Amino acid sequence: MKRVREMFVEFQRELNESSFNTDKLRFDRVNGHDVYNITAPFYSANKTVIAGRVEPRHHEKSKTIFFEERDNVWVPVTGAPVFELQDPFVTFVRNELIFGGVQIKEVGDSLVWKTIFFRGPNIFDLVEFFHGPLGMKDIRLCDLENGNIAVFTRPQGNIGGRGTIGYFEIDDLENLSVEGIESAELLNNMYHPMDWGGVNEAHLLNNGEIGVLAHAACFCDDKIMKERHYYAKSFIFDPKRRQVKNYRIIACRGQFRDGPAKRDDIANVVFSSGLVRDNGKAILYVGVSDAEAHWIEIDDPFHPDK
Repeated sequence: MKRVREMFVEFQRELNESSFNTDKLRFDRVNGHDVYNITAPFYSANKTVIAGRVEPRHHEKSKTIFFEERDNVWVPVTGAPVFELQDPFVTFVRNELIFGGVQIKEVGDSLVWKTIFFRGPNIFDLVEFFHGPLGMKDIRLCDLENGNIAVFTRPQGNIGGRGTIGYFEIDDLENLSVEGIESAELLNNMYHPMDWGGVNEAHLLNNGEIGVLAHAACFCDDKIMKERHYYAKSFIFDPKRRQVKNYRIIACRGQFRDGPAKRDDIANVVFSSGLVRDNGKAILYVGVSDAEAHWIEIDDPFHPDK
């Protein structure tokens, strides 16, 4: 099982020395707060929108806001709901919008979290329908060719260690359950025990496989365990055989423009947010250093020729 840092060395060898087509997303009407860990743009209520995590630089009391672009600047969608959630995500299951994020609560001197799901015809009419297990982020859904719904999980602790990826299927959103998530089959050889990661987005491909956008993370030093390095990664998952292929890093912090970090120990963080695929190329949207949102053009990691 390769370490994340080994995968990064391999990725660096393959990088083209030329400059990358990349830029920051710019936001207005957010009271000077940071916006990061955005979704990729998606179409809803006759608008192209994104959802973004919005918070002050020096703490993590977050809101998730829907934005639309006006004159190259993203501004909040008038009348759209605002959620007290971190790290929003979106997908469409059976043509219905599925939106979610991570809810953080203080319990005594500790923080606890869980993933909250909403569904509806558009961003203005979302109804809460499911809470994931306490302590689990990165639960993601995807339509399947056989009519079922794929569920990717991210257990930690006694099962999952620092964070790995599980998988199971359901036949209807009504059957999404905590019990099913907690008993999901773990995918083989995802992460070394000292590393961690999870799924950010899943795409049903034309051949019935799933293109998975994810992240992989490690500490700079396993003994000190302070400075975190996060990378965007991808793989292709065969739901029939439960097999993984093309497992690789697809983006790192050094490819993006310079910018601030929320803290020094997370300056080297790239958090996969979403992927827009187009004829062999793709625009990857990411959160950078827990302070900004960026995009970069890359080869489509799920294209049949890649």
